[in-house]
Amino acid sequence: MLLPSLVLPLEDFATGLPPSGRLMALDVGTKTIGIAISDTTRMVASGLETLQRVKFGIDAGHLIARAATHQVVGVIIGLPVNLDGTNGPRVQATKAFASNLGPKLLLPMLLWDERLSTVAAERSLLEADASRKRRKEVIDKVAAVIILQGALERLRELARVARPFGSFPA
Repeated sequence: MLLPSLVLPLEDFATGLPPSGRLMALDVGTKTIGIAISDTTRMVASGLETLQRVKFGIDAGHLIARAATHQVVGVIIGLPVNLDGTNGPRVQATKAFASNLGPKLLLPMLLWDERLSTVAAERSLLEADASRKRRKEVIDKVAAVIILQGALERLRELARVARPFGSFPA
């Protein structure tokens, strides 16, 4: 299945973004979608919410509204690749979600390898001594933050390589 052109490779996603503006990350699960958002300078990721999934159209409408409210310029969707690097059924479901969301959202999208993001989220919540109930409520939102923070760091690294220290734009 071919993804629409709104789902871009990392370099194209990076070069296609305006110099500033918020990015939104999604941790798409079968029952919930964790949502995180960056600041306009793309330095810090913050959890926004955990959306309880209903139907695709309703979920997409909610995501579109959130993107508009926060003036999002690009979306990063966590891709749940297996630990051994293979694609399982969740990868296909996530790609289908991205493929369906793209034409509705009309923003550049990036699929981001999210291996171990949920494990890292669980670990940080355990370290924060969050109750089991609280962990269940926020795990996907925290995983979205981890996905977004990783992508933000990679985007900054790409920008540094494109414009090394000491060089000035013409």
